[in-house]
Amino acid sequence: MGQARAYLLASLAAFYVITIAIPKVASMTNEVDMLWGNTKVLQDSTGQEIIALSLDRTTTSAFRSRRTYLFGRTDIDIKLVPGNSAGIVLAFYMMTEGSWNFHNEIDIEFLGNSTGNPCTMHTNLYARGKGSREKGYRLPFDPTLDFHTYSIIWRQQFIQILVDDKPIRHIKNQESYNGSPYPNYQPMRVYCTIWNADDWATQGGQVKTDWSLAPFTAYFRNFKATPCSPNLSSKICGQELDGTQKQQLEDADAKNKIYDYCSDPKRRIGSTEDCKSQ
Repeated sequence: MGQARAYLLASLAAFYVITIAIPKVASMTNEVDMLWGNTKVLQDSTGQEIIALSLDRTTTSAFRSRRTYLFGRTDIDIKLVPGNSAGIVLAFYMMTEGSWNFHNEIDIEFLGNSTGNPCTMHTNLYARGKGSREKGYRLPFDPTLDFHTYSIIWRQQFIQILVDDKPIRHIKNQESYNGSPYPNYQPMRVYCTIWNADDWATQGGQVKTDWSLAPFTAYFRNFKATPCSPNLSSKICGQELDGTQKQQLEDADAKNKIYDYCSDPKRRIGSTEDCKSQ
């Protein structure tokens, strides 16, 4: 009887440990607020929540995180607008709330294109109201065919932008070294939006939005936002780049990068030291 009871208690203890080790999966609608426009909550065949953002001639749409974060990691799966999406911008970004003079923002923007041409993933950083630190990439897959995971890691030491858990951009905090502004002190909220930007988004504004194809719809799922302690080093919150990640960044620069503000004489003015540090 004593052995049986001990076995039962051990089994219950093991079950309890396993149970509490499994994180509770929160629905997206518990984590985000719908802001405006044609924002809809759908379910796939497994019952998983999907948010659809749509754009037509009169209405944009958006949602944002309910919480703000002072350093953290945000992941979300996105399936972009299929077909001819010229003129359309879909954005996933973190942003402060307050005066533009002190505005901070970490951007991933997807610039649409005409049918058969690839979308551009445009990245940028604003810190204390100063931006113009853009880099653009062509993704090595068609982002309109399926969901892919896009991530922003914001640490006190660096910012990383990842695609399917592979780093595509790494921004060091060099503020104390060369004075380059860095988002250090203000919490940010996560946003996802879709809007028309055909004055600049596709081939410099030469290709306009074809409104006969509206509504244009993109889909989002698996939103996760994890606070990160300034000094926490973990896989979730990101670490200094290892050899594999450095090689992935080099490959992204060599094979996928199509624009770099550091190589643009119109944008590099005032950013020389910042460019040397990245």
